[in-house]
Amino acid sequence: MSGEIDSYKARNYSNNNDDAIVRLLEEKIESLTKELEKLRQDLNWYKGELEKLLAPPYIEATVLDILPDGRVVVRSSSGPNLVVNVASAIDIKKIKPGTSVALTQRGSAIVEILPNREDIIVKSFEVVERPNIHYSDIGGLETQIQELKEVVEIPLKNPELFREIGIEPPKGVLLYGPPGTGKTMLAKAVATESNATFIQVVASEFAQKFVGEGARIVREVFELARRKAPSIVFIDEIDAIGAKRIDLGTSGEREVQRTLMQLLAEIDGFKPLDNVKIIAATNRIDILDPALLRPGRFDRLIEVPLPDVKGREEIFKIYLSKMKIDSSINYNELAKLTEGLSGADIKNICTEAGYNAIRDGRKYITYKDITVAIDKVKKSRFKNKIPERHEKYT
Repeated sequence: MSGEIDSYKARNYSNNNDDAIVRLLEEKIESLTKELEKLRQDLNWYKGELEKLLAPPYIEATVLDILPDGRVVVRSSSGPNLVVNVASAIDIKKIKPGTSVALTQRGSAIVEILPNREDIIVKSFEVVERPNIHYSDIGGLETQIQELKEVVEIPLKNPELFREIGIEPPKGVLLYGPPGTGKTMLAKAVATESNATFIQVVASEFAQKFVGEGARIVREVFELARRKAPSIVFIDEIDAIGAKRIDLGTSGEREVQRTLMQLLAEIDGFKPLDNVKIIAATNRIDILDPALLRPGRFDRLIEVPLPDVKGREEIFKIYLSKMKIDSSINYNELAKLTEGLSGADIKNICTEAGYNAIRDGRKYITYKDITVAIDKVKKSRFKNKIPERHEKYT
């Protein structure tokens, strides 16, 4: 009897052991299957990346016209105009003149509709829906602020006043004066007070390598401004493209002149600017083309000079009001000590005074900190000063 029991136990143990082995093998197979699937996914990803690296680049082009037979005339970024076919996967109804498309290099067929070029170009510009600078942040420029209010803020906020009187409000304002006198701050402040979108462009960004690119960017900036109206287009350093035109010159100079002519057409062309105002700034008004300065384009020229004693005192109060200072500060004396300095120089002085306090282990700024900073900034400022530049503003 005991022998039968031992035999039963042996068979039962053997069966349990076989079941355990089967379960282990099934788990191992499941694990290997998952690993195989992951490796296949990785392999497909690497294949896709390899195809991207080996695939020839597409050519960007702009649609000019659509022919009756379904082919499309495009201007390629590489140069010539082409007549190309459209891939079957592309809805030809979405292709219109001006649309940006991608062409294959070998067959020159349209294989993709690209995002609006304007969306790409404008990313390089500063577009501020509502700047955070107010008139109270600017000192010593009351006359300039009043003039900007008259030609920019009032026409944007109350255009009916001009319609009732029967006059057309100015289209553009040119701010000119030495560097650092607050021209950009004035433009941002008037945009804030007018509740207008602020589009800031440095004029050198209009100068492009290829023929017609600069003019196209000018058009797209003003199209954006019209869409976001009321808006202010601020063109800094306009002398980069607005210098006097000459009869002879290099191809690059002729391209800059074409860009200037497009800017003139946008300001005083067939398309109305409506609630779009243009503010330009320069420190070289003496070299600007007369066509820019005539009435109908930049109707008002506003000089932004170096601040006088009262202006420098106001600027010191504005910047030092944001800092922790002791009661020994004499603003009038500081203004007298900074003769010939700009608002930007005074801001630099206040910052340098803060560093002086930090070096001495203090958490507040003294009068001595500021006077030491004035000496440092004046040595640096006047060491490299070119007097002739400032004589050209009067």
